[in-house]
Amino acid sequence: MDAIADYFADIDWVYFATIPLFTGVIGLLINWSGVWMLFSPVYFKGFKVPGLQQLAKVFPRKLQEVPGFLIGGIGWQGIVPMRAAKMGSIAVDKAISKLGTPRDFYMQLEPDQIAEHIVEVFEPDLPEVVESVMLREHPRLWRDLPDWGKQMLIERVQAQLPAIVKNVTDQIGEHIDQLLDPKVMVIDQFREHPGLVVRIFRDFGQRELNMMVYFGFVFGFLLGIPVAFIDHTFHLWWLLPVLGVLVGWTTNALGMWLIFEPPEPKRYGPFKFWGLFPRRQPEAAEVYARLIADEVITLEHIGNFLLDGPRGDRTRRLLADAMMPAIDRAVGPARSLVRVAVGTKQFDNIRDSMAAEAVVRTITPFRDPAFSRKQAERIRNLIAARCKELPPAQFVEMMRAAIKEDEWMLYAHGAIMGFAGGVAHLWLFGVGGG
Repeated sequence: MDAIADYFADIDWVYFATIPLFTGVIGLLINWSGVWMLFSPVYFKGFKVPGLQQLAKVFPRKLQEVPGFLIGGIGWQGIVPMRAAKMGSIAVDKAISKLGTPRDFYMQLEPDQIAEHIVEVFEPDLPEVVESVMLREHPRLWRDLPDWGKQMLIERVQAQLPAIVKNVTDQIGEHIDQLLDPKVMVIDQFREHPGLVVRIFRDFGQRELNMMVYFGFVFGFLLGIPVAFIDHTFHLWWLLPVLGVLVGWTTNALGMWLIFEPPEPKRYGPFKFWGLFPRRQPEAAEVYARLIADEVITLEHIGNFLLDGPRGDRTRRLLADAMMPAIDRAVGPARSLVRVAVGTKQFDNIRDSMAAEAVVRTITPFRDPAFSRKQAERIRNLIAARCKELPPAQFVEMMRAAIKEDEWMLYAHGAIMGFAGGVAHLWLFGVGGG
């Protein structure tokens, strides 16, 4: 007992108290800057170093992951936006693919309403479409046709339009699994707009991220107490910088653990532990669904993907084939006479051109942002419902997996700041308060 009393009597309490206060402040700064490093900047900021790009190729794989090295730059890009495409891939694999097939998404958009909207948008332009095709493919025939003949042809095509469009939307629905690849679409959107991924985290998790920063002080302060005792016991000048490395690394690791782990409630005696993000899965699912439905899997993006994506040629051919019989019906009994008058090949060219022009006009309403937003509510409800049903572990994996392999950078950053904090304390107060 006398030894313990002598030990405590020998403590310089002012010096002793500054250590946990110092580590607490450093812990807060570590987690604050760690959150910044997770999300900012959205795009790489830095400068090029001659020769670094070639040199980086022989770096260890972990170092190659540091933002900028592989392009020969020194700087930073937020870990989350840097891994946006990967997060898009994981989001599809872990969640969106489980929400249903492309057909499920398409049916949620109510193809009959889409068909009505297409007719409404397309019908006023139909006379211009018919005339432009005829003037391009057979101008003489169109000029020689009396006005009543032109009007009759346009009216017959207009009368067929609802059936044409209905057939088109049905064909899209029937073959949507072959025409639409949600994974490619989501990855492309995330890669082109990495700020979307940042918003997914920030829109539902800002409160938890702020808590992580505040807990940085708590963790740092608590870890600083044993550091103070060790420093007082050994009085070695290098102890605080070395222990600062451990405190900094551990503070950041605890901050990440606080957010994501454990994914399901675990009770230890009277205490219940649960990751901050997974405990708010229902709210997170709503935010996630809103962003995905409003800005990723939208009717507008579906339309763009169908026509201009990697399977666009197949879409155009499918829709054109669906339209040709209706165009034949529009010509009506005169079809055989027209074939004789202009020739079979020329008639087929007219029909093919009419179908090709109609394909573009048919998909154009998909790209109507106002109509897309109106339809997004159904996609939002589907995604939200399915995300809420995900097992918590899968939900956490979806949110964390893309950045998990880069978390070492945050921990290393914490260790460096912890070392710097130890050096700063040593410089200000000396060894053991001396």
